[in-house]
Amino acid sequence: MRSKFAGGIYLEGMRSSTLRWIILLATFLIALIVAVQLFWLDKVYSFEAKTFNTNVVKSIRGVYEDLDIDDTPVNHLQDLIETLSPDRFLFRINGEKLVYDSLVYYLKHELNDFDVLTDAHVCLYSAKRGTYIAEQYIQAAAARYDSSRKVLPVYKRGYNYVLLYFPHRSKYVLAQMNFWFTTTAILFVVLIGLAVVLFYFYRQKFLVEVQKDFVNNFTHEFKTPLAVMKISSEVLLQDKIVHQPERLQKYANIIQHQTEHLQSQVERLLHIASTDRREIPIEKVRVPVKEIIEQAIAKVQPLVDDKEALVEIQSPEEPGYELLADRVHLELAVVNLLENALKYSTKPHVIISTGQEDGFLFISVKDNGIGIEKKYQKNLFKKFYRVPTGDVHNVKGFGLGLNFVKRIIDAHHGSIKVNSLPGIGTEFKMLFPI
Repeated sequence: MRSKFAGGIYLEGMRSSTLRWIILLATFLIALIVAVQLFWLDKVYSFEAKTFNTNVVKSIRGVYEDLDIDDTPVNHLQDLIETLSPDRFLFRINGEKLVYDSLVYYLKHELNDFDVLTDAHVCLYSAKRGTYIAEQYIQAAAARYDSSRKVLPVYKRGYNYVLLYFPHRSKYVLAQMNFWFTTTAILFVVLIGLAVVLFYFYRQKFLVEVQKDFVNNFTHEFKTPLAVMKISSEVLLQDKIVHQPERLQKYANIIQHQTEHLQSQVERLLHIASTDRREIPIEKVRVPVKEIIEQAIAKVQPLVDDKEALVEIQSPEEPGYELLADRVHLELAVVNLLENALKYSTKPHVIISTGQEDGFLFISVKDNGIGIEKKYQKNLFKKFYRVPTGDVHNVKGFGLGLNFVKRIIDAHHGSIKVNSLPGIGTEFKMLFPI
């Protein structure tokens, strides 16, 4: 029958999966909104540019109607206007008889009427002379741009024409889009704020899950020893226990063992909390590696006996290696790896070996345990992380051991490798610079 705790894990997994889908959907919608807004900005720019060109052409047609500068019927005037580029327009005139000042006056008037409110450079070209015979710069009343003039190229034609050049055409078109730019900026700020909130929410959710996992592990780690101690103390409180010395000794040993276990776990938590910095402070001395390994095995000997484990040390025949390291912390690293190797095996067979590899001295701890899937290996050294085991909590721990090992190795400027196959076993190889 599925336990309530297992059901809670299942529901929690469902909620986490739903949250991930919500965040992915929100990210997609944000990207879609940004894409649509950029698309409409491009459309609006194209519309404003087209409107500008249309208004310029209308202004030129108005000049044709105001002045007698061509004999072409009004409905064919469009054929006399040539668009050289988005900011340059050329329109044909008859002869050079027109008064240039009148042309400029009417042109300025027509441009204002059709809301072409930007500066314009007006040039009168003579086909007979092959150059401009008159030039004038029209500065619009609403213009806010630099009025410096530019030397314009001469466009050779076989007829007389007037050239209109709008030097600030692009800035003017963009200025017409101020409302769109403002709303787009506000939209982007809102979307960025929403993205930050989603990221913060997801991060907080992750931290809450980590804390909940830690509390669950903490509860299961301490619940069993306390329960055993409670039962043992109840037995010791029985009146007839004084007449059963062997039973008295047995339950007293149980309480002592469980007390030492709890004390060890509390000290480990306090030690990790007190050294919660980027690097653990270490004091390096020259230590024999084999001696460190033997001391680490001695510390986990009760667990070795309890699991009826086989622990082998494979070291080279030549004199044992020495390492410049912190003796206490290096021993703790080996102890943590040994405890893991013994915990995760039914009939543990642990092989500890030393040697040299690519200029590094290594200490390897290999077991025949349940192994670790590839997808979980990258997270093994994160604080509070434990490989998911569903609703199975027969293996105790806080998810702090391997994180502590990694920090010890980092403090020695070394590295650690993991090689594991599910159902076969796991090898942790610590490498230290010689």
